[in-house]
Parts: sequence; C-alpha cells; structure tokens
Amino acid sequence: MAGMVPYSDYEKALRRAWPFAAIDDFFAPLAVTDADAFNMDVEDAGDKYVVTAELPGVTKDQIDVELNEGRLSISVDKKESDEDKQKNYLQKETSEWQATRGVYLKDAANEGISAKLDGGVLTVDVPKQEEKKTNVTKVTIE
Repeated sequence: MAGMVPYSDYEKALRRAWPFAAIDDFFAPLAVTDADAFNMDVEDAGDKYVVTAELPGVTKDQIDVELNEGRLSISVDKKESDEDKQKNYLQKETSEWQATRGVYLKDAANEGISAKLDGGVLTVDVPKQEEKKTNVTKVTIE
C-alpha cells in the first residue's frame, strides 16, 4: 500500500522514475513550456478584472494583449537583439522564448481596457459590462 501513488500525483511520480528524470534534467535548460513561461494572476475586483503577469526582462514591444469574445490572451515573444548576437559569450543563460497565456472573463467589456508594464509586472484592467438581458422571444405553437 505504501507504493501506491494518488492519481493526481501519478505524472509527477512517473517523471521522477528512472530513466525519465535523467532525460528531463538533461533537456530542462532547452524546454520552456507555456505554463512555466510566466506567472499570471486574475483578480475579480468588483467592477473590473485585474490580471497581472510577471514578465521580468520583457519590454512592452514584445508583449501582445488581446481580448476576443471574453478570452483575454497575453502573448510574449522575447527575442535577442542584434547587438547581443554579435557578442562572444562564454556562457549565456538568457534565451529567446515565446509564450501565450489566456483566461476567459465571461462578462468582460470590450471598451475601457488598459494595460501597464511596470517593474517587470504587466497589469491589465478589464472593466466588466452589465449583464446582458437575454433576447428571448416566446413563440406560440399553432
């Protein structure tokens, strides 16, 4: 019974099992997944949503924020500058990466959205719209 692993922890346990852990450790510096790329918090602040994303070392030109039918997407495309490519590095731990994170905000308004990048933290304020009244038409059956 001590060797049993809860289903929710099965994937983690499988990754720790040899030889998978050794392979993952070998390729870990090369892999950047969307979930590991940046942290994102979503807060319901009453009349608006406040979405914060930790993006250290990223400039506002490398970020794309889009609201499409209630889905807020934050995309980052961090690339090296031409100046960095000309340098002769002995060791380089920074890299180019791309990531997209998104969240569905059911009553997000399309207007009045603002975004600010300060100190490596992107803050997006998305106002809520009033609930839409359903346009229901009662049809009589003859």
